Amino acid sequence: MAISPEDRIREIASLPKRTVQVDPNPNKAVLAPEQYPMAEIVTNTGQTVMVYTGGPLAGQDENGNFPIQASATIVSGDDEEDDGNGAGGGGGAGGGGGGGTPQDNSKRQSAYDILLEEFKRYGLESLVTPLKDLIADPTISESEFSLKLRGSKAYTDRFKANEARIGKGLRALSEADYIRLEDQYQNIMRNYGMPASYYAKGELGRQQALEKFIAADVSATELEDRIMTAQERVIKGAPQIAQALKEFYPEITNGDILAYALDPANAMKEIQRKVTAAEIGGAALAQTGLTTSLARAEELQRMGVDKAAATAGYSMIGGGLQRGSELAAIYQQDPYTQTTAESEVFKLSGEQEARKQRQKVTGLEKAAFGGQSGLTGGALVRDRAGGI
Repeated sequence: MAISPEDRIREIASLPKRTVQVDPNPNKAVLAPEQYPMAEIVTNTGQTVMVYTGGPLAGQDENGNFPIQASATIVSGDDEEDDGNGAGGGGGAGGGGGGGTPQDNSKRQSAYDILLEEFKRYGLESLVTPLKDLIADPTISESEFSLKLRGSKAYTDRFKANEARIGKGLRALSEADYIRLEDQYQNIMRNYGMPASYYAKGELGRQQALEKFIAADVSATELEDRIMTAQERVIKGAPQIAQALKEFYPEITNGDILAYALDPANAMKEIQRKVTAAEIGGAALAQTGLTTSLARAEELQRMGVDKAAATAGYSMIGGGLQRGSELAAIYQQDPYTQTTAESEVFKLSGEQEARKQRQKVTGLEKAAFGGQSGLTGGALVRDRAGGI
């Protein structure tokens, strides 16, 4: 029995509705990915993965990554559909022996034009122009153009950090995201007065000095935080710290100080070490009559003394050093110096001897002045408890 149009409408209306879940990852294929052709490629790490060869997802795998191809050769893939006129891969009647018809050329020309227009927006059309000869190659389908592009040496050199990211288990960035991150880095460096050499551009606009940040997945916010840390702690910090830094490391410029803070692997630790040493030296210089040296500052830094501990310690030393030195001279004892006081206060080598020396001159003064001493109750008399 025939179904009336009204019943058919009611039947369709009663069917459950389909919903599309949108992944927050904009690179992931979630909108009807089955519509786009795919092919199997071998990556530069030797893995075999399926990637989209057409549509807005071209060059990506199913997780939204951009695998780097070891070569542009496709291992296997979906056959191109025959357009009904012998234009398919089988070379039907009138097909010119394998897809060499004007229709095929038109498709390849269109694929080439799309890529060229896209990369022209970034000033990278020279990455695409070498593919122009492929338009007349009947063995190349239009869906392979993006794979050929991303497998070329020029492309992998321009987006070199992507290879390192993949090696670290991170996803490769799209061209737009990669260039956007470069621009963000550059703007931050320029805003903080970094020398242009730190973000200089080479061939195809490649900024090799920035690749280590992209490879290490350093965000623009993290980069700025590192610069601000160096700037606030040193360049805008207490003048004694800057003085100590210049004295300890005369080769360092303000630009160098900021640059040290940018290396995600080594220089960040290096700048922390040098800045901390300078802060220790600055704490000594802030006390009247005290001096500083690179060797002592670095020794204290290695022992875990930081800016706060150095400030407290040198304040203690500054409060009693002059009197201790005077007493040692009066009673003809070994000189009581800043080095002696540092040994006791910061618990360095010779701590016990320094304490005995201080207690001896204190005892001599007490004996001479009826139990009163200029060091009694002073800063140096207190034992260092809990670390300075």
